[in-house]
Amino acid sequence: MSWRTERYTLRPLAAEQREQWDRFVTEHPYGHLLQSWGWGELKQQAGWDALRLALWDAERERIVAGAQVLRRTLPHLPLRVGHLAYVPKGPLIDWFQPEQCRAFFSQLNSFLIRQGALALHIEPALEAGTEHGEHIMKQLAALDFHAARAIQPLRTIMLDVTPDEDTLLARMKEKWRYNVRLAARRGVTVRGAETLEDVAAWYRLLEITAARDHFGIHTLDYYRRAWQLFAARGQARLLLAEYQGQLLAGIFVGLFARQAIYLYGASSNEQRQVMPNYLLQWEAIRQARQHGASCYDFWGIPESDAEEEAMAGVYRFKRGWGGRVVRFLGCYERVYHPLAMKVARNLIHAR
Repeated sequence: MSWRTERYTLRPLAAEQREQWDRFVTEHPYGHLLQSWGWGELKQQAGWDALRLALWDAERERIVAGAQVLRRTLPHLPLRVGHLAYVPKGPLIDWFQPEQCRAFFSQLNSFLIRQGALALHIEPALEAGTEHGEHIMKQLAALDFHAARAIQPLRTIMLDVTPDEDTLLARMKEKWRYNVRLAARRGVTVRGAETLEDVAAWYRLLEITAARDHFGIHTLDYYRRAWQLFAARGQARLLLAEYQGQLLAGIFVGLFARQAIYLYGASSNEQRQVMPNYLLQWEAIRQARQHGASCYDFWGIPESDAEEEAMAGVYRFKRGWGGRVVRFLGCYERVYHPLAMKVARNLIHAR
């Protein structure tokens, strides 16, 4: 089934079109790991239903826009009766092509309404506070989208990794550069995870880290699935820092669409004096460059620079690598059924 205009046709993609979709996402200027086919598969394990919708341009004979839509049912309701639709780090569209935007969103809205969506949330991977960002905010308002509570982190630190390694080292804070070299001198080594046992060992560190820093984590099966989905395709690596045969730290880094993303990190409470986290991040940055990434996303910092922020220490660590703070446009909502959505919000808050 498809939803047409004279030039543009919105089409859901089938499983055999996975490579075509990932190629489109990789080559798109706003492409992101969270729009990859594998991310949709991973989120299905967490209770979402994933759908990839591609806008076909008949004149250019190719996909020109698209969105991976994650759908989640409301309590006690089937998918076709009431669900929420969410596009993380998307849609992927040329916001400066009005005809393309109108065709895409009119067909997307029609499709989602027919499928039983009560509302659509989108979080474009676009920076706020720029002329480009201001233009897109006006576009969203014209399309009946309104600002909503963010789902993904609003702020991050982006490091340009296109310079050579000496330049990257020089741009770090002095203490960071010193600690990278200290860890190497003391014998810390970094390797990639090779087995599910490696993932399980890293997860034990993640449990320690979550208890220490007071944040929630997924199950071991979730991270195993993430590693299986992405590592085999070269779309992520789980890097492990060891010292004298002991695992001290590990980070899960996405590698997709010319970006490296520091998704998950874990560290032991032991042997912290050998600075394993510094060498670990430096190796991730080096490998990102080798993989062809142009930037390294440290993935989430507090919404302000205040020292009393819960994750202020994590923010200081991420800031020391020489990147710049980026604030995203955030989340925008288009409500299809206002009354039903009001009831749905009450159900969600009551859970």
